[in-house]
Amino acid sequence: MSDQAASATDLFEIIRTTRSMRRLKPDPVPNEFLQKILEAGVCAPSGGNMQRWRFLIIRDAGIKQNVGAFYKHAWDEQVAPRYRASEPAPGMDRDRFRRLLAAAEHLAAHIHEAPVWIVPCLQGAAPTRTAGSSIYPAAQNMLLAARALGLGATLTTLYLGFEKEVETALGLPADWHSYAIIPIGYPLGRFGPVRRVPLVEVVFEDRWGQRPSG
Repeated sequence: MSDQAASATDLFEIIRTTRSMRRLKPDPVPNEFLQKILEAGVCAPSGGNMQRWRFLIIRDAGIKQNVGAFYKHAWDEQVAPRYRASEPAPGMDRDRFRRLLAAAEHLAAHIHEAPVWIVPCLQGAAPTRTAGSSIYPAAQNMLLAARALGLGATLTTLYLGFEKEVETALGLPADWHSYAIIPIGYPLGRFGPVRRVPLVEVVFEDRWGQRPSG
């Protein structure tokens, strides 16, 4: 196998095993690893290649505790009751769904203990889907880079129920907005493989509802 083919194989293996890792150790993340993750982020495309992004690194315990309190409140009061009253996600049985909820609850209680967060931000008065297309590819690159380095991470927007309070706590200027929090650390659990519904259930060809011919 050529080096190029081997690299492609490694990439697809990383993609298939990049789970949302919500249980993280408090051990510090090496600066050189964080640098590699951020470099992966800025390799992503953005609209017009304008690169109107900023990436806020949060290590400060006080900031994490302050923001973490809003995150926990959002989980307890808004998100957890909705999830607990809902059916399991597609392709997931009740037991696996309970494990997912337990991991999400753990993150809500311990997000401030993750050694470092990356907060991807964009400038603009009102976040939109168009704006998101210029920041979420960078976030996904960073998740994949973290996985390649043996680090766990997850992208969460749960805190946006308290967007103004959190962005004040993060010290963002008025014309900048956060699009996620990505807590990063060495995982307490194991990587992948991810489990998703079969392609045949989610892919159409030429018109909505028509299954691919191949």
